[in-house]
Amino acid sequence: MATATMPTTAGTASEKSKIWKVIAASSAGTLIEWYDFYIFGSLATIISAQFFPKGNDTIALLSTLATFATGFVVRPFGALVFGRIGDVVGRKYAFMVTLLIMGLATTAIGLLPSYEQIGVLAPVLLLLLRLMQGLALGGEYGGAATYVAEHSPDGKRGYYTSYIQTTATLGLFVSLGVILMTRLGMGEDQFKAWGWRIPFLLSVVLVIASYFIRRRMQESPVFMQMKASGRASKSPLKDSFMKPENRKLVILALLGATAGQGVVWYTGQFYALYFLQTVLKVDFVLANKVIAMALLLGTPFFIFFGWLSDRIGRKNIIMAGCAIASVSYIPIYKAMEFYSGWDMLNPTAAPLNPNVPMLVFLVWIQVIFVTMVYGPIAAFLVEMFPTNIRYTSMSLPYHIGNGVFGGLVPFIGTALVAATGNHVAGLMYPISIAVMTLIIGLIFVKDPTNVKWHE
Repeated sequence: MATATMPTTAGTASEKSKIWKVIAASSAGTLIEWYDFYIFGSLATIISAQFFPKGNDTIALLSTLATFATGFVVRPFGALVFGRIGDVVGRKYAFMVTLLIMGLATTAIGLLPSYEQIGVLAPVLLLLLRLMQGLALGGEYGGAATYVAEHSPDGKRGYYTSYIQTTATLGLFVSLGVILMTRLGMGEDQFKAWGWRIPFLLSVVLVIASYFIRRRMQESPVFMQMKASGRASKSPLKDSFMKPENRKLVILALLGATAGQGVVWYTGQFYALYFLQTVLKVDFVLANKVIAMALLLGTPFFIFFGWLSDRIGRKNIIMAGCAIASVSYIPIYKAMEFYSGWDMLNPTAAPLNPNVPMLVFLVWIQVIFVTMVYGPIAAFLVEMFPTNIRYTSMSLPYHIGNGVFGGLVPFIGTALVAATGNHVAGLMYPISIAVMTLIIGLIFVKDPTNVKWHE
């Protein structure tokens, strides 16, 4: 467990002001990176028509979702590369680089020619840019979470890091908002033809602004104390994964926490969107509005559960989220089918009178599950590992859990529905992973809540 020491006078007005500046600067950049990363997923149904051959819409969508998933699958490699940089050079330097890489890749997607213009080169280049996005995000999150946690006083790490946790959902919310405003401002035909590029191109402005904000930030005090005392790791990768005691922690963090957290996160936000659009045939704009409203209403609960985790333990809340989600998904999605107005006699037709308030409520319930598992996870992970390997060690299980287990939810879920014709078949995957995490977490994982860093 982490045992760094550092003198502190936590609670003073100046330190409280400093931590809020740290949170604001870290959150702004992380929100932009999530925005960049999720534009792709939010526009998957349109991108599929732009970068893949026409003729079979289901295959094109699955190809797009597979490309979307590669960005998640490659995130663990980004975690290793930038985690090492963060543990050796510094937290600030690592997530400055990731911000620029993400901005470059996202902007380039907005400029990429379509399949009709350059043929098979279009999906190949799209894949390469998606991989760049994944590598960048793999290094970003661990740095931001570690940076904020190492500025936070003992007993409040769950609360302060929960603000970083809101950025993923807010990034998705902002991406949906920009997409909706662009779509409504120019009409469906123009948006599908070229307007979808605008949200990608907007990224360059956001990234430049965030870069200048982050450039003024100072390095983490816990990291600087560690460097000054000569306890820095010369080989964070070796120390994280070759030493049995640390390797065990990494494996338990993955299977007993982040895998279940990842599938709950992506089921409640992305799979819900695809389910509305592709299975229930809800209008594109309406489906995005439903998700956006549910996200807006649910976001404050990230802060609540982060705060609560400082008091009753992080593990308790994460395990409860996995348990409740696993028994609730099938009834919730059957209710979504009912309230969407979907007609089983004419399954390809758009529903005539969807009950929007009920759809928002049903997605909002799923977002609450998300806030339970995700609100405390940053503090949970950073408290599990020593300072000298913290960035590397916490980043890898986080990004495998979210990037691989979670990121594959839309693809596997959509594929299972297409293969079986059963609307709820896609839920078997996230339910099984959530149950696995619940069992392993309850039996083998020790709750690290509020381990002392400051003496």
